[in-house]
Amino acid sequence: MSLHRRTVTALLAAVPAWAAGLPGWAQGQPRPGSATLGIALEPPGLDPTTAPAAAIGEVVLYNVFEGLTRITMDGAVLPLLAENWSHTPDGKTYSFVLRQGVRFSDGAPFDASAVKFSFERAMAPASANRARKSVFDNISSVVVDGPHRVILVLHNADAVLPFRLGESSAVILHPATAADAADRPVGTGPYRLERWDKGRSHAGALGRPSQPRGSAAEPGELPLPQRAGSAAGGAAGGRGRRHAALKQLQADKRFGVQIGVTAGKGILAINNRKPPFNDLRVRRALAHAVDRKAFISGAQEGLGRPIGSHFAPLNVGYVELSGRYPYDPAKARALLREAGVRTPLNVTLSLPPPPYARIGGPIIAAQLAQVGVMAKIEHLDWDQWTAGPYKGDFDLTLFNHVDPLDYAATYADPDNYFGYDSARFRGLVAVLDATTDPAQKARLWRSIQTQLADDAVNVFIWNPAQVAVARRGLRGLWVNSPIFANDLSALSWAAP
Repeated sequence: MSLHRRTVTALLAAVPAWAAGLPGWAQGQPRPGSATLGIALEPPGLDPTTAPAAAIGEVVLYNVFEGLTRITMDGAVLPLLAENWSHTPDGKTYSFVLRQGVRFSDGAPFDASAVKFSFERAMAPASANRARKSVFDNISSVVVDGPHRVILVLHNADAVLPFRLGESSAVILHPATAADAADRPVGTGPYRLERWDKGRSHAGALGRPSQPRGSAAEPGELPLPQRAGSAAGGAAGGRGRRHAALKQLQADKRFGVQIGVTAGKGILAINNRKPPFNDLRVRRALAHAVDRKAFISGAQEGLGRPIGSHFAPLNVGYVELSGRYPYDPAKARALLREAGVRTPLNVTLSLPPPPYARIGGPIIAAQLAQVGVMAKIEHLDWDQWTAGPYKGDFDLTLFNHVDPLDYAATYADPDNYFGYDSARFRGLVAVLDATTDPAQKARLWRSIQTQLADDAVNVFIWNPAQVAVARRGLRGLWVNSPIFANDLSALSWAAP
């Protein structure tokens, strides 16, 4: 696909190390005024409001489409299409003052009616927006108060609404072209689509931005190749190739390699509804049986951090709880005996397709075997995984939750796939949503994380790292990924 703008001038890759090391990738030479961004998967379309694929946001968010707010690389929330916002003391009414002079890439003006259209489209009964349940079902009404002011009235207070409105699911669409956004997106961002060679590559022509966005350089092209190395798969050999590729890039003076953090929460999910896992002592035994550092070393090549609850280290309010259940096989065996569990306990460990699961699953199984829990590994494709474990039909499964700040949507819903049902937890979330005092928010975030850890809902294992690789001299590349985005608007090339 072709995105047009004026600021990029180098070869860029923000990809997993194994992808970056595939034959031909590092050997490519940048054309004058061009940049290449390598991403792992080709998106199924380009409308992030109607499809859940994270790869869509990686291409279009902040580049083609924009939202009322912008999330920075460090997780802060800043104004974007909204100049500023305020809310009532009860947190149920938000008022956004919109930027003036903004236009869509076809020249049509952006105003409050576009916001109302986009949000009501996401709120509609037939909406396929991935944030419908967590964000848009909570909006009671969208009120236009003049061309540059929008008021959102909520059913319930939402403490993280400004953050949510900076995600790809909340971008503002052109009302006249929204139906075609999956193939021909028209947004307010600094890039516009010119072509998309489906199944082969995405390229973006960088041309005249739809409105001024800082300094500009000469025009160029931004090719976005699809599936840069997905063939690495989950085999042990794939792991070795990834490790070798990372070492090769780190030693190559043409490139800079930076390792950051993501919003991911990798967990060994436990079916809380199913005996014997409905016993807290059994879940705590599993938590003590898993050696998080060994998992990160073996399945993630050491790239990641141990976690102890369903929060990522870059999340606001993060509390370090990774030591809550230290690796202690003896303690795990004692808890199983206390719970009346006879070993060996035979269970099924269902694994989705990603390499973290296919490589990490045997590591987890071996660790569980040390405490008498014998895990039979079951390999599933995504359709099988979503029809089975994600519907609650499983014993254990290994899964990386990538959505940021998803503790409420994941754990306050009794119908979640692992069956956690806690009235106290739901109460904490409700109080947090109604709270505007920063000190009280911090206390509630601590309580939320601590309860998830105390209840050992799942075995919280790791926060995946992000590996960003770029030609030396390229500035503005995201090192951390608090959301799925590659914000290219700030890229610049350092003077030699």
